[in-house]
Amino acid sequence: MAWFRSSSYIGKLAIKRTLSHSGSYAIRSQIFHLRSRCFRSTIFNPKQKMSPVPRSVPLSRLADNFLDGTSSVYLEELQRAWEADPNSVDESWDNFFRNFVGQASGPAGVSGQTIQESMRLMLLVRGYQVNGHLKSKLDPLGLEEREVPDELDPAFYGFTESDLDREFFIGVWSMSGFLSENRPVQTLRSILTRLEQSYCGSIGYEFMHIEEREKCNWLREKIETPTPMHYNKERRVLILDRLMWSTQFESFLATKMKTAKRFGLEGGETLIPGMKEMFDRAADLGVECICVGMSHRGRLNVLGNVFRKPLRQIFSEFDKNSKFEDESGLYTGTGDVKYHLGTSYDRPTRGGKRIHLSLVANPSHLEAVDPVVIGKTRAKQYFSDDLDRTKNMAVLIHGDGSFAGQGVVYETLHLSALPNYTTGGTIHVVVNNQVAFTTDPRAGRSSQYCTDVAKALNAPIFHVNGDDIEAVVHVCELAAQWRQTFHSDVVVDIVCYRRFGHNEIDEPFFTQPNMYKVIQKHPSALEIYKTKLLESGEVTEEDIDRMHKKVDSILNEEFMSSKDYVQQRRDWLSTNWRGFKSPEQLSRIRNTGFGTYVIDVVVFQTLGVCPDVLKMVGRAITILPEDFKPHRAVKKVYEDRAKMIETGEGLDWAMGEALAFGTLLVEGKHVRLSGQDVERGTFSHRHAIVHDQETGKIYCPLDHIMENQNDEMFTVSNSSLSEFGVLGFELGYSMENPDAIVLWEAQFGDFSNGAQVIFDQFLSSGESKWLRQTGLVVLLPHGYDGQGPEHSSARLERFLQMSDENPYEIPEMDATHRKQIQKCNWQVVNTTTPANYFHVIRRQVS
Repeated sequence: MAWFRSSSYIGKLAIKRTLSHSGSYAIRSQIFHLRSRCFRSTIFNPKQKMSPVPRSVPLSRLADNFLDGTSSVYLEELQRAWEADPNSVDESWDNFFRNFVGQASGPAGVSGQTIQESMRLMLLVRGYQVNGHLKSKLDPLGLEEREVPDELDPAFYGFTESDLDREFFIGVWSMSGFLSENRPVQTLRSILTRLEQSYCGSIGYEFMHIEEREKCNWLREKIETPTPMHYNKERRVLILDRLMWSTQFESFLATKMKTAKRFGLEGGETLIPGMKEMFDRAADLGVECICVGMSHRGRLNVLGNVFRKPLRQIFSEFDKNSKFEDESGLYTGTGDVKYHLGTSYDRPTRGGKRIHLSLVANPSHLEAVDPVVIGKTRAKQYFSDDLDRTKNMAVLIHGDGSFAGQGVVYETLHLSALPNYTTGGTIHVVVNNQVAFTTDPRAGRSSQYCTDVAKALNAPIFHVNGDDIEAVVHVCELAAQWRQTFHSDVVVDIVCYRRFGHNEIDEPFFTQPNMYKVIQKHPSALEIYKTKLLESGEVTEEDIDRMHKKVDSILNEEFMSSKDYVQQRRDWLSTNWRGFKSPEQLSRIRNTGFGTYVIDVVVFQTLGVCPDVLKMVGRAITILPEDFKPHRAVKKVYEDRAKMIETGEGLDWAMGEALAFGTLLVEGKHVRLSGQDVERGTFSHRHAIVHDQETGKIYCPLDHIMENQNDEMFTVSNSSLSEFGVLGFELGYSMENPDAIVLWEAQFGDFSNGAQVIFDQFLSSGESKWLRQTGLVVLLPHGYDGQGPEHSSARLERFLQMSDENPYEIPEMDATHRKQIQKCNWQVVNTTTPANYFHVIRRQVS
């Protein structure tokens, strides 16, 4: 792997130099027939003199027309070092010299083998591994025109048609696939056939950007296996059945709801069997719960066929006159369109297990749900003690335009490996219908693929032709295997099409006339797969007709039942949140009767915390280890805090917060504080994490309130420089369980506007639209320290929709606005009164 990366560029230049020395490097079409396949060839101009076939020469006499003087000298030095001590060179070079220097000990039948040929052959193999996806057949419509790179042309490396049946020594390498000891001697024809089958079929693999050799070897082993992808009859019939359900569901809705918007999946129906196979495989590998986020495209199909939401309920949601159960006295909210709703379900799998599925509700804002799903998944892992993050998994389904264009996608992606945000890998599935509303890819992104942003994470990307259902199933299963093996992100890009417009009453010919002329004549994935199975004899026309009638019968029965279906708006209210007050029920401050703890002139309403516990916590959070050497200013801060506890005087805001956190931990509550620079605090006030000035080690006093305290029970974490993504993450985290306090702090209060979509679409309206409750606490610090108008205001008027009031006078607002704050569940806290802050923090979980 290492020598490939270091020498490939030198090798390419050297090859071009060799060819240019001996002949004209012109492009002309020539076909080398390899069984049923062929590959494009770039050959020499026949009018020019052809270069001679290279002869075997010792490394020390290697000609500079292949490797320039610098690289050949470098190789000679490496060889001498290796001959003296094989351990003195990198393992990859050790393998190299073992394979190619002692040709006398090489395998029999390899005649005329030269080091130049070997390196050229390795570069050819690597060319397919790196660029084979550019030759793969991804577009089901056949409209995409892509130039095949020279690196996929054997003639580029000096091979001719006469070399096809020659045997070449590939070698014994610390790699999988072709560069392995399984078959060290192969003909060029067999090598090319296998390369074409592996990398240039219905799947295009991008993985050579990944730095870890172990991961690349794992993928090569999966991709380059000599045994082609094959499913038995039973499995193919199951795949056919799942594809039939996906296709007929859309056809049925199109027939019964002709003028309704449903954002159907026609053209991308293979997503449904792909998801089912992915979930089945994940369950086999130990996953017990999958949290899913997706936008509106195909959502109804996913709800009905994957999450098993009752079909009669889905159908009834199309009826404006549908019946609702009398839920007077209960908060039912405003509701939302049917393709924004979520659900949950315990799904049986093909392997006989059950897996819990949760589809998170989302707004129209594409990709906004991504960080919410990741945060919810992380919370599930905490509350289920999923320490190795293998039982709870996130799956995000994207559109091609939004995956490339929405910034929150990258904000979410780059959380994937951060210690306090990772979920052990997310599977990303892109439903790539090759058009974003009316925008062509050339106007929607600057990169080759819509998925190129994921390369920043070293995530493998599997592009697949959406018409090849077995290929879709294969990569979906492979993605599940990757996630459970390496606990990192992976992307599946299903290249399909959209049979109708952006919605079913939209006219696509306005903007994509050529594409839709092709789509009108293009058979569905179901028709293509039925034909394949009929030709193979694995099913008959009678079998297909029987399956079709069964699905159609069930759909019609459910449709008739939908006319009498009585909907319940509260049937999706999360179990963990039952019994909590709704927005229509104003909270009241309870009189706990436990008395108060007086420090200075501030009276703490402690909500059940007795003074002895408060002092015990205070002492625990002000003590640093004896051998710990903090910064002298921080040391003084902790000394002053210790005096506050012992004397009861001078308590400040940060200490009030720390006491609130500490007492909640004593009661067994999970506390999580996240945001930019929250460990120290924007105003250098918190110092929740202390750094040893000599060793660099860190210490968090709130992690040591009790003996054997769970490391994650108190989490304070500096976030990435993101508002949208991180606030969405913390919102999702807070939604999972009310038995915790989750806080997001903006670096400055006005920075919250970078996450306005989360505030507007989830935090402020989520309960009204979807009956989703959250206990998230948002901290918006600001101060009058000369940093300009933005940093002097948390802009609370943005949230309270106050147009006339002075934001600086919020603590003195009238009773009407205080009542409005109570309804919005916003707390305005004067930072000069730490008892108020202590009280607010404690109230959130009581």
